Amino acid sequence: MAIRRVVTGYDDHGRSALISDGATPRTVAFQSIPGHALAQVWITSPSPVISASGVDPTEGQIDLLPPPGGTSLLIVTFPPDRTMSAPGFDPVAAGQECLAHMPDLARTFEPDCPGMHRTDTVDYAIVLSGEVWLEVDGGQETLLRPTDVVVQQGTRHAWRNKTDMPATVAFFMIGACRENGEAAP
Repeated sequence: MAIRRVVTGYDDHGRSALISDGATPRTVAFQSIPGHALAQVWITSPSPVISASGVDPTEGQIDLLPPPGGTSLLIVTFPPDRTMSAPGFDPVAAGQECLAHMPDLARTFEPDCPGMHRTDTVDYAIVLSGEVWLEVDGGQETLLRPTDVVVQQGTRHAWRNKTDMPATVAFFMIGACRENGEAAP
């Protein structure tokens, strides 16, 4: 996955400037899930500070999910679902790779219902290319196409790619607390 990221900031004289222009440094092409990739574009703390330091907040990170009030912009390419049932697919290796590259998100996935998960985030999911199905409890599904937007409010869900082509979705995640204090499993 090649995502060009342009970041603005300030120069030594306090003028706006382009401080970086290039590939996202935190990009993963999963080896055990052909066609699956992600790029964390940016992340902020709960009280973001506009900084002139030029420090990249994604470097050195292992988690993808933001803390309450923090944000994370993630772009994910979903391979066709049939990839996970193809001869030679190793679910153990896939699980280990997910834990290595996205441990906090991987821990939210339900082992008895592949793909289903719930996070303590409000997400704006924007389909950039391809088609993907959003599944929620009870098997309820809806088909999403490019420019469709989902406001995902910390509910249990899964993303399914029932086509033969990859689908790419941008997720702008905002860390949240639940009204009743309950934590996501």
